[in-house]
Amino acid sequence: MSSPISPYPVIAIDGPSASGKGTVAARVADHLGWAYLDSGALYRLTALAAQQQDVAWDDEVSLALLAQHLPVCFGEGCVLLAGADVTEAIRSEAVGMGASAVAKLPAVRTALLQRQRDFLKAPGLVADGRDMASVVFPYAVLKIFLTASAPVRAERRAKQLGVAVGSAEYTRILQDIEKRDEADRNRSVAPLKPTADAHVLDTSNLDILHSVQKVLDWYQQI
Repeated sequence: MSSPISPYPVIAIDGPSASGKGTVAARVADHLGWAYLDSGALYRLTALAAQQQDVAWDDEVSLALLAQHLPVCFGEGCVLLAGADVTEAIRSEAVGMGASAVAKLPAVRTALLQRQRDFLKAPGLVADGRDMASVVFPYAVLKIFLTASAPVRAERRAKQLGVAVGSAEYTRILQDIEKRDEADRNRSVAPLKPTADAHVLDTSNLDILHSVQKVLDWYQQI
């Protein structure tokens, strides 16, 4: 099921923040025995590294140079930046907003493009992000746009953080998600939207197991 461009198949899963795409993609990859790419982590890592080095999130030249030489290592269930475990740090809402900001910059996207493609190896790759199907792997054999309503995504994120649903902190999380959605949809470079040939999967009323099975079913139908 490879494409004419790549000898190995790619399943590209795009979607907004907290839609569950990372968990779904990781489990699909595990089921198939394929490699997994969390592309969003690369943008989050760039934003976090910039924050640590006092580089502004709109300094395109400095950010692109930083992205090119990002000292990152993906381990089992962890992400290391310059040897330090930043798995939790890159998942904060503040760094998420930073990732959305740096992702708007063409030079940063160019710097990270080949790094993402280098994750493709035998027997295949499941990649999740915001432009996997449209830009990074347009030749993917299966393209998924995975989404859920903003309140559902905010509830999921709140539960991850141990925040009570309906609290002031939950309201802030919801507002941050809505703000990031707006920024991602309206950016000039690779705006967040499903490609014409993508399967749209709304997980608002689905659990992870059913979401994973749906993706696997679509893959088996290719």
